Amino acid sequence: MTARDVVQKVDEAGLRLVRFLWCGNDGTIRAKASSVRGLEGRIESGIGLTVAMQAMNALDQLQPVEGMGPVGEVRLVPDADTFRVLPYAPHLGAMLVDHRQLDGEPAPVCQRCFLKRMEDRLAERSMRLEVAFENEFSLATQVDGQYVPIDSGLCFSTISATAAQDYVDDLAAALDAQEIGLEQYYSELGHGQHEISTPHRPALQAADEQLLVRETIRGIATRHGLVASLAPKPWPENAGNGCHIHFSLWDTDASWNRFHDADAPDRLSADARAFIAGVLAHLPGLCGLTAPSFNSYHRIIPQYWAGAFVCWGHDNREAPVRVPSVFRGMEEASTNAELKAADASSNPYVAVGGLIAAGLDGLEHGLEPPEPVEVDPASIPEEEREQRGIVRLPATQAEALDALEADDVLTAALGPVLAESYLAVRRSEWATYSAGDEVFEQQGHFSKY
Repeated sequence: MTARDVVQKVDEAGLRLVRFLWCGNDGTIRAKASSVRGLEGRIESGIGLTVAMQAMNALDQLQPVEGMGPVGEVRLVPDADTFRVLPYAPHLGAMLVDHRQLDGEPAPVCQRCFLKRMEDRLAERSMRLEVAFENEFSLATQVDGQYVPIDSGLCFSTISATAAQDYVDDLAAALDAQEIGLEQYYSELGHGQHEISTPHRPALQAADEQLLVRETIRGIATRHGLVASLAPKPWPENAGNGCHIHFSLWDTDASWNRFHDADAPDRLSADARAFIAGVLAHLPGLCGLTAPSFNSYHRIIPQYWAGAFVCWGHDNREAPVRVPSVFRGMEEASTNAELKAADASSNPYVAVGGLIAAGLDGLEHGLEPPEPVEVDPASIPEEEREQRGIVRLPATQAEALDALEADDVLTAALGPVLAESYLAVRRSEWATYSAGDEVFEQQGHFSKY
């Protein structure tokens, strides 16, 4: 799609503003909007943005990162192919953007460009990653300044689904209007908690659509007088919200799933095993990208079905890397793996890019995963866990960020500018929330993710 094509669609839809959307190192979604007048030129050259924004944390506290202060500017340059009319906001459209330097080159801090680089590395091996997100989220009303779940039903309860049926109907319609597939919906374990899954897409498209999905979940809630949150642990006493990432490698011409081997007992190919082995080898540091917030580590604890030990297993929902059973008649198409140690406080470009970097390391070094764990790893005696390398994942945001900084593969993939700014932003959140109380943390994360 060209800039002129976008302008024509904007005119046809009667829009007044178009948001240029991005996701920062803090995992929050931000935007600057262009009016219709001058839109074509802004699509071509971008909108100016201070370089400081990528050093801003989720509390709008600017961090002292070299080159990200009051002097300097980047351009938010949209990808015209990502244009959508936003069905939950009157007369409004949106596009996803790259951060570009004034000379037009990708800014080193651009997370979307990082994912593109990782896709290019896969393409050198004639591979591409297909990704699907499963988003859990909580619906609430505000009562005396507190967030209160809209229902207290049971897991998969039709009572809970009925309580949210008007909201869910509008959500499904809004996703359909944006050409984002909705594969499944159901009420989940937590009070006011729901889950949707969207189809497998090439990595960059999946990450772009993940931002649009997050925006739509919240936008539709606002129209219904509700508050939707994808925070990892929206209430201390309630179930956590994951954002599971399903992934599989495909040949670049999309003719075959390179994770699939019809002759293997579990149908996993050598490529799949090597990729999964790479993910496991880097999982502690990867958590700093996929479960990166202070709030994330109230969810990633043993026996909460989020995966708290470094291991993998077949249909094991206590393993952070789960290999789901395939569907009969769709064996090749449905062969994939799922990363459960992930949530929507992450920047999806960084999370998926890091996933690719870890998996590529497994491919390049021909890594072999350890024996799968087919029981709850917490039920294995501690001594046996240690012998098998089933170690605890980071228990705090600080531990995850330390593991990320110590992971040369992940930090090299990110590059020094993105790695430094990312760690500075996330560590500042750890410092601030560590100094606050439980209410401050819960309210802060609930309202921002």
